[in-house]
Amino acid sequence: MKHFKSLSEMHRENGLPDPEHPMLSLLRITPGLVLNFAEFTCDFYLIGLKNIKAGHWLYGRTRFDHEKGSMVFWKPRQVIEITNLELEEGGYILLFHEDFLLGDVLQKEIQKYAFFDYEADEALHLSPKEEKTIARLFDSIDSEYGNNQDEFSKDIILANISALLRYAERFYKRQFINRKELSGKTVTAFHKLLDNYLKNEQFFEQGLPSVGYMASELHMSPRYLSNALKIETGKTAQELIHIALINVAKNRLRESDENVSEIAWSLGFENMSYFSRLFKKEVGQTPKDFKKRLLN
Repeated sequence: MKHFKSLSEMHRENGLPDPEHPMLSLLRITPGLVLNFAEFTCDFYLIGLKNIKAGHWLYGRTRFDHEKGSMVFWKPRQVIEITNLELEEGGYILLFHEDFLLGDVLQKEIQKYAFFDYEADEALHLSPKEEKTIARLFDSIDSEYGNNQDEFSKDIILANISALLRYAERFYKRQFINRKELSGKTVTAFHKLLDNYLKNEQFFEQGLPSVGYMASELHMSPRYLSNALKIETGKTAQELIHIALINVAKNRLRESDENVSEIAWSLGFENMSYFSRLFKKEVGQTPKDFKKRLLN
C-alpha cells in the first residue's frame, strides 16, 4: 500500500501542479478535476467541502456519504481510496501535513475533534447558511495560500483552520439534534444489543463489551456512536455500558455468595474504587452497603 509523506508526491501522483506550500495544499474544485488514488495512507489531515458528482471515496473502509453541502475529514495514517472522484464545482479540498501544526496550539487541540475518527458515511451535512459560513473561511485560506506568503500567512491560515474545526463541531451537534429520530433509533438499537449481550452472558466468555465492539455491530465509528448517544441520553457509550453492568452487579449481589470484589472483577471492572463510585451513583449506596442490607 502506498504511503505519501509529502504533498508534492501526492500531487504528482495525480498529475496536479506542486502545492504552493510544502506542508499545505488547497484545491479549488473546478470542472474536469478528477482524482484517482489506489488504496493509500498519508501524513496529512484533510478537510473537504462539497458533494460527489461521480466516482467514490472510501475512508476507513466505508463509502463517502454525499448529500448536498457535505464536509468530510480525514486524519493521518487512515486507509483511503479514491476512484474517478469528481466533486461539485465550487468546493475545496484542504490538505495539511501534521508537521504544519508544530508549535501551534492547534497541534494539541485537533486531537479533541471526534469527527476525524468518524467513518465516511458519517459526514457532516450543511444547511445553505452553514455552507456559506464554511465557504468564507475556505476563501480566506485561499486568499493567503494564493498570495505571496509572509511571516503572518501561517498564523492566519492556522486561525482559519481552527475556526473551520470549531464551526464543524457546532454544526455536527446541530446535526445530531436535528436527527433525533435517527439518534433515538441508535439509542434503542444500542440498548437492545447490550441487553442481548448481557442476557446471553457473553461477557463471561468475551469480557466487558467494548465501545468498539458495540459500534462495529451497529455499523458506526466508536466516537460517532458515543457522540450520538451523548446528545440523546447525556451519557457516552462507555458510561451506558457500565451502568448496564451495575444492574447485573445488583442481581449478582442478591443471588450469589460472591463478595463485592469478585463480582466487580468478573464483570470486567479492574478498578474497585471506580466500581464502588459508579454503583453508589446509580443505586444510592455502596455495593457493600447494598449487600449488607440484603443480608439483614
